[in-house]
Amino acid sequence: MAIWPHIISMPIYFGILMFIISFFRRHYKLSAYFWIAMLFTFPLWIIGGVEGWFRWAKILSVLIPTIIVGFSRIAVYEDKKGKIWNFLKSEQFLWFFYAILFLNILEATIKDATMGNNFNALTGLLLCVTIPFAPKFWKITTSKYGDLIAYTTASWNFLYTSWNACFVYAESPVYFASSLTILLAAEIYPIIKKRPELYITARVYTLAAHLVLRASFDVFPQVMDASSWFNSDVLYTWGLINFILMVPYLFWHMWQLHTGKSEKSFTRNRGMRY
Repeated sequence: MAIWPHIISMPIYFGILMFIISFFRRHYKLSAYFWIAMLFTFPLWIIGGVEGWFRWAKILSVLIPTIIVGFSRIAVYEDKKGKIWNFLKSEQFLWFFYAILFLNILEATIKDATMGNNFNALTGLLLCVTIPFAPKFWKITTSKYGDLIAYTTASWNFLYTSWNACFVYAESPVYFASSLTILLAAEIYPIIKKRPELYITARVYTLAAHLVLRASFDVFPQVMDASSWFNSDVLYTWGLINFILMVPYLFWHMWQLHTGKSEKSFTRNRGMRY
């Protein structure tokens, strides 16, 4: 299959995704209401051929938390008062975002295992183990856009990106190019900002945008079909490399927690409060 459509479509899509991250990060209030509006595009999902409870559940399991992220940002940044607002801005509610990330990784990890992609599945399991705990390493800032912050490290972000890309390569080769693009956007945005803790925010908005677009106007098989890129040997080697890189990171992560160095090493000495 010709590579030139990917050379054109992937950079264009990457640029759109980078704009989406920046726009919804800066416009925290609009973000909450925009993603609510996206729920009402469901007739397009039906027309677009979204079938089966799993795909519907997948879309909703991303959109609803994205909406909740928006309202939690409003609650904290504007210091809203009221029973629901107080709940949304409580430190304990940060466990909700931790749990969503944990379950998102675990879901793909289980699917990886069922496909026989075992080393990558083990990598996903260890990624779950090394998610920084809430609420200590999670917060919504009270300045600069009310950012959702998760103190993942640059290494964890890279391992997540490589693990998830390997998972998509095995599970949906036709969508690999488009999924790789959204993963790269989430990876590169925090690098540009020199703030690895923005990775989860970038991941939230790129994944939500991608799933809505794919459900409503699924043009990716036409413009970014990567099914011809699949190679079982590459898949096995990729998963093995991910696991080999993940093991030392696991020991480093646990050592940071054990020695009490994590408050500085995870946050890059930025401090635990904003």
